[in-house]
Amino acid sequence: MADEVRPGTGEQAKRYALAQLRQAIARGEMAPAQRLVENELAEQFGVTRASIRAALIDLEAQGLVERIRNRGSRVRVVSVEEAVAITECRMVLEGLCAAKAATLATDGQLAELTELGTAMSRAVADGEPMTYSELNRQLHTKVREFSGQRTAEDLLERLNAQLVRHRFQLALRPGRPQHSLNEHLAMIEAIRARDPQAAEQATRAHLTSVIEALRD
Repeated sequence: MADEVRPGTGEQAKRYALAQLRQAIARGEMAPAQRLVENELAEQFGVTRASIRAALIDLEAQGLVERIRNRGSRVRVVSVEEAVAITECRMVLEGLCAAKAATLATDGQLAELTELGTAMSRAVADGEPMTYSELNRQLHTKVREFSGQRTAEDLLERLNAQLVRHRFQLALRPGRPQHSLNEHLAMIEAIRARDPQAAEQATRAHLTSVIEALRD
């Protein structure tokens, strides 16, 4: 990918490296506790070590990376307790976004949510938990996008990137996709009905269920 895009130099190169690293962590391509070797990353993304180092410092401030004295950097490991605390924050912000989406989403956007719900149902029926997990991520992303609440969207993007390992683990837990599917379909239906209160309640109910699953 780095040889297809010219990241430039200086601040532009740092922003490019930061975006690539955040995306890799958010998608689970870089696992928790994985060492982040500056030389290797610089070669992979076609930037200087200085750009990688600056990006890693920013990622540390965002809670995605930890720098260990005399040992370099690694993807930060998020404990169950912290995952619960993050999800409690998500509950408030995502509830807000769902309520806003119920008011502001266009008919075309509502159709996109309906299509995602159909695809999620198909993934559960076909026994494809990782496909379901990715569709789950897409649904939450779309609701945030359709809400028009950019501050909440930015905060949630940072919070969710820290939960990759736990999201994958829940997706692979027997019976969990089937259980969460109905919660997601309820969210979609409330947004499609343009009922902000019901949309927020459905979203909070879903994330309450996620917290219970994390603690289980």
